[in-house]
Amino acid sequence: MAGGESLETVTEHERILQEIESTDTACVGPTLRSVYDDQPNAHKKFMEKLEARIRNHDREIEKMCNFHHQGFVDAITELLKVRANAGKLKVQVTDTNRRLQDAGKEVIAQTEGMIGCRMQQRNIATTVEKLQLCLPALEMYSKLKEQMEVKRYYSALKTMEQLENDYLPRVSHYRFCQIMTENLPKLRQEIKETSMSDLKDFLESIRKHSDKIGETAMKQAQQLRTFHSAVQIQTKMSYGRTLHMKNGNISDQVNGISPDQGLEEEDGEEEVLTAQDLVDFSPVYRCLHIYTVLGDRETFESYYRKQRRKQARLVLQPQSNMHETVEGYRKYFNQIVGFFVVEDHILHATQGLVTRAYTDELWNMALAKTVAVLRTHSSYCTDPDIVLELKSLIVIFADTLQGYGFPVNRLFDLLHEIRDQYNETLLKKWAGVFRDIFEADNYSPIPVSNEEEYKMVISRFPFQDAELEKQTFPKKFPMSQSVPQIYMQVKEFIYASLKFSESLHRSSTEIDDMLRKATNLLLSRTLSNALQNLIKKPHIGLTELVQIIINTTHLEQACKYLEDFITNITNISPETVHTTRLYGLSTFKDARHGAEGEIYTKLNQKIDEFIQLADYDWTMSEPDGRASGYLMDLINFLRSTFQVFTHLPGKVAQTACMSACKHLSTSLMQMLLDNELKQISMGAIQQFNLDVIQCELFATSEPVPGFQGDTLQLAFIDLRQLLDLFMVWDWSTYLADYGQPTSKYLRVNPSTALILLEKMKDTNKKNNIFAQFRKDRDKQRLIDTVVKQLRSLVNGMSQHT
Repeated sequence: MAGGESLETVTEHERILQEIESTDTACVGPTLRSVYDDQPNAHKKFMEKLEARIRNHDREIEKMCNFHHQGFVDAITELLKVRANAGKLKVQVTDTNRRLQDAGKEVIAQTEGMIGCRMQQRNIATTVEKLQLCLPALEMYSKLKEQMEVKRYYSALKTMEQLENDYLPRVSHYRFCQIMTENLPKLRQEIKETSMSDLKDFLESIRKHSDKIGETAMKQAQQLRTFHSAVQIQTKMSYGRTLHMKNGNISDQVNGISPDQGLEEEDGEEEVLTAQDLVDFSPVYRCLHIYTVLGDRETFESYYRKQRRKQARLVLQPQSNMHETVEGYRKYFNQIVGFFVVEDHILHATQGLVTRAYTDELWNMALAKTVAVLRTHSSYCTDPDIVLELKSLIVIFADTLQGYGFPVNRLFDLLHEIRDQYNETLLKKWAGVFRDIFEADNYSPIPVSNEEEYKMVISRFPFQDAELEKQTFPKKFPMSQSVPQIYMQVKEFIYASLKFSESLHRSSTEIDDMLRKATNLLLSRTLSNALQNLIKKPHIGLTELVQIIINTTHLEQACKYLEDFITNITNISPETVHTTRLYGLSTFKDARHGAEGEIYTKLNQKIDEFIQLADYDWTMSEPDGRASGYLMDLINFLRSTFQVFTHLPGKVAQTACMSACKHLSTSLMQMLLDNELKQISMGAIQQFNLDVIQCELFATSEPVPGFQGDTLQLAFIDLRQLLDLFMVWDWSTYLADYGQPTSKYLRVNPSTALILLEKMKDTNKKNNIFAQFRKDRDKQRLIDTVVKQLRSLVNGMSQHT
């Protein structure tokens, strides 16, 4: 067993030694470690084995050295021999090297100079190459600086674009390129800010020049309109061209204007300026291009539109006193037109900065604001001349903007509203004219002393009267001076109203209808109110009222001539179209009715004035035997007054006479029944009866012709029956026939009889007028019975009511 282990150990040691011999020294460690990993004391054996191996190798080395020793000795001997020759050779080589070094120093110096030149040449070539690469970028940058200095910003942006895309990438590794690259955004921002500043200056400039631009555009539109009108007139008159012989020379004239004169007028016209002549639009073009190149076009468009909207609001804001003068309206229109002329130019000169939809929206906003402003301020105008000039301005304003493609129908609709306002101002003006005419009138027939004066009146007023023509001079027209003046003023009103209808793009039929409606307003409102106010003036007496009625009759008859006048100036045939009739008939009828009513009122007032002069002695025992003085004066006044009424229509005079008699009868009745009158004697009744007889005689005398039978006397029938009842003392008949249609005292009211009877009873008690009845108790009882029966009738009437 021990012999087996020893054999294995020897074999293992042998293997280890072989590994040591064949292995690199760095890897011996693991091999030696395996020696110690084996059996205890194995390393001792291994050391023994190792020493034996070393001894073995030493013997082999010794054998090899002994084998080669002679050759070594021989080599040493040869080397010693060569040693002397090597020394000599070294000296020679050293000497040769020294001589070679001395000879090459000049070559080296020349070579080094050549090398330096070659380096300089290469550096120069490299520098030139790099400079040639950098020069275009530097030149472009210099060009950019020059463009910035002369404010050629759009070209500068194009140069920047070339720099960034073509030139700077080639030299991007140079420091100056980095500086340029850092400066380019700053330059862009500078260009952006500068162009925006130019745009702001442009916006401020066009805001200041809008007035002048609008004035120029409206002047062009007005000239164009005048030219078209002249062409139309010349076309209509083309067949009316006549040759006039003057001093043996033939002059060709149309409408009184010679061709040479027209040429002179054309030569004399001022040069027409356009918006481009007044405003430099280059800033907005430049700014638009710049922002487009910078890729910020939307920001520019938004800013431009926003600023223009603000300017539009400022333009559309009128001055508070604009309505006071035409210049205020003209300046307002000029600014608006100037604003939209600029916008129209921008629309067509740029692509997309403003669009048609944008301008239409802006115009609709401006149109609504303009219409509202004009509607408000025109309502403040009280001068028709200003309103007429405003209309002309609006027409030119509308034509101007329509020429630029803006819809203006609402402006013409507004003109119809302003036309109503114009008519209102005309009506107010003519109200003053009519008032002045009425105040200056003497309300007496127009006297004419010769044919010339007669024709002058006829030329101013369409009056026809065969009987008046047959009369010899001097003679009088039935109407007063105000009638022809009113007629002429109505025609002047029609002319004034026609002026507004011109240039409204309306047909002759519509203009005719407008004139008739305006004239109807003048007649039915203004003239009617003036007549009504005139009639009610306190200084207008009965004579004046009679003349007013006569005047209105003639004015009414003249209405048909006014209709013909309107037809002639509008060239509308009344037979072919339906035309509005004038309301003069009803207007003057109403005025006549008012005058008639005023006549009735003033007659009654005059009667009341006479009645107030009455001074009856209600307790007199016997009458005076004649009528009262105040009543005779009243009747004389009525006679003279009704003689003036001979020129009035018969029905008016009859109505006035009947009204006066009724009022006189009522006033006399109220005098008897006055509550302040406590007692009446029979003598007073008899005196009162004398006055009523005079009234009845007046009625019988037919102060106004045309009454049938005793119609006028019936106005005093109530008084007559009442007085007869008391004077005859026929109470039995009255009470017996009361309520019968055939009663003799049918118009005597029981309450009226009772009041008067009681007043007579009070007088009886104080003055013993009825002393004879006291002696006769039957008669006394009769009076009491009458009083009781009258009271029962009165009570019965009240209960029935």
